[in-house]
Amino acid sequence: MAAPAAVSCFLALAFLLCASAARGSRYPEQQAADRVGRLPGQPAVPFQQYAGYVTVNESHGRALFYWFFEAVDDAPKKPLVLWLNGGPGCSSIGYGEAEELGPFLVQKGKPELKWNPYSWNREANLMFLESPVGVGFSYTNTSSDLKKLGDKITADDAYIFLLNWFKRFPQYRSHEFYIAGESYAGHYVPQLSEKIFDGNKQGPKENHINFKGFMVGNALMDDETDQMGMIEYAWDHAVISDRVYADVKAHCDFSIENATHACNKALDEYFAVYHLIDMYSLYTPVCTDASLSSFRRSKKVGVHGAAPKIFSKHHGWFMRPAGYDPCTSDYSEVYFNRPDVQAALHANVTKMGYNWTHCSDAIGTWNDAPASTLPIIRKLIAGGIRVWVFSGDTDGRIPVTATRLTLNKLGLKSVQEWTPWYDHLQVGGWTINYEGLTFVTIRGAGHEVPMHTPRQALSLFRSFLGDKKMPPTAFS
Repeated sequence: MAAPAAVSCFLALAFLLCASAARGSRYPEQQAADRVGRLPGQPAVPFQQYAGYVTVNESHGRALFYWFFEAVDDAPKKPLVLWLNGGPGCSSIGYGEAEELGPFLVQKGKPELKWNPYSWNREANLMFLESPVGVGFSYTNTSSDLKKLGDKITADDAYIFLLNWFKRFPQYRSHEFYIAGESYAGHYVPQLSEKIFDGNKQGPKENHINFKGFMVGNALMDDETDQMGMIEYAWDHAVISDRVYADVKAHCDFSIENATHACNKALDEYFAVYHLIDMYSLYTPVCTDASLSSFRRSKKVGVHGAAPKIFSKHHGWFMRPAGYDPCTSDYSEVYFNRPDVQAALHANVTKMGYNWTHCSDAIGTWNDAPASTLPIIRKLIAGGIRVWVFSGDTDGRIPVTATRLTLNKLGLKSVQEWTPWYDHLQVGGWTINYEGLTFVTIRGAGHEVPMHTPRQALSLFRSFLGDKKMPPTAFS
């Protein structure tokens, strides 16, 4: 009698396994549909890449576009990292992937991509997300959604994206997960981190994400200190005159949301200087090619209502960043608007009625933005989440001065005082370790640190993932 029972058990187990396989069979199909073979002009690489859409709201038809790269080697054992650019309303693919830290960088005058030897997928499986809807290739079928955007819906949709993406790629669910970003990602990254942190505590087990930490660079985190720090930095770096500096100090109170007429007049003079030089990188040239849109970037319509409240009312706040080649952004816009590129990426499937741009022209109003993300950062530090902050020290947009003032507001006890770290034989920057937070500066880098100093940025990323100190001594 035992034999038939054993057979019955075996058949029952086989049935359960087959049923489980059937349930999961759609995932390899979805992955295969997102698989990117080879982009036009792309160099050959030894790793897989995927791109496509993940629906975040069925009834409204909201879907976010992602581009994912497996690690160069040993992908099954390496962490997963999500990169977010800010804006709000700017593309993580246009900036993060194609100009900063992704495997493929755009080139001037060539319809080809070049391999980035300092790509961050040397250290991790790496994903870029265009968020919120209306940015890049991400879309909504409900046009009224674009009038309701703000920090909250951005975090909510990004969290749903992650839950649904892990269902499509379940093999990455157990990997250590980190988030990184720059600029307005000083809002996006902590807010999404909090959603994951709370979801892990309160949500069902199947939605658990193995979240370990986040890192933000040249990041907008606190209205008062970020705005004050911009003025202090501009004066200290001989960008504005003593009179303009004194006028701003006398008439502007950055602890409130609304500015007086005298303050606005002083700020107009402050921003006027950055029509002459690049706010995002003080010592690199501006784009002077009149045929390219970057030459006219100061005419961009801004997203009003975003933080910081006083500065966001000024046209000059919305100038776009440049780089060593200050016209780089225009090469990206040419490349990503090519139909063959979009087809290879499985992008623009709804045939949007506008071109892909770095920063969305479809988003005009931002409905909610807290004055500070420091309360969230305090909460996550207390919860044991790894937090690193970095700052390129030639950025005038969210300068190192602003970030230092912001971090001082946290009131954290220092564990290791201000000390140099090294990039080969040179000082790469400075670092200070607080209880629960590490701050790193990068010498000679502007707002987009991986664009300006790619080798040093990769060293930073490696140290963050390993939770190790920046290189403390010179090495050849």
